Amino acid sequence: MLNKTLANAALFQVGWFACVLGGHSAWLLLAGAALVIQVLWIKADIRLVLLVCVLGSVIDSALLNAGVFAFDSPGKIIPFWLMLLWALLATTLNHCLAWTAKPLWLCAVLGAVAGPLSYYAGQRLDAVAFPLGLWPTLIGLGVVWGALFPTLQWLAGKFSHPAG
Repeated sequence: MLNKTLANAALFQVGWFACVLGGHSAWLLLAGAALVIQVLWIKADIRLVLLVCVLGSVIDSALLNAGVFAFDSPGKIIPFWLMLLWALLATTLNHCLAWTAKPLWLCAVLGAVAGPLSYYAGQRLDAVAFPLGLWPTLIGLGVVWGALFPTLQWLAGKFSHPAG
């Protein structure tokens, strides 16, 4: 069990870097492979992956259209690599991030801190820009992720598989 949990975390990190550093390049094949491995070997629920991917893409696209984010590629929806990143995040919810689901207040605090930090790391690696400025964006993302992460964990609970 520990090996799958560590593999889940490692595959997510590989996928995260491939998406953020790779953008629209062939590095996305590595992120895609990480996602396939997560679904087939780690047994991430494909319905949860699709749901989180759609939900996250809608939220980030709304933030993009509100001027919170700017990407190299113009458009009304977020880049494909960020959609793929949402799918990869979904694979961690019932696995290496399962411990973050409860208590609810801790889940909200973790979301409010870790969510914006991920975007900040992406901004530092030139994957995204913050037209509204660093601190207003991070504070706004903290509010969004403080509500979003408990919601994602609640959804993950609906798709969890009992061990056995």
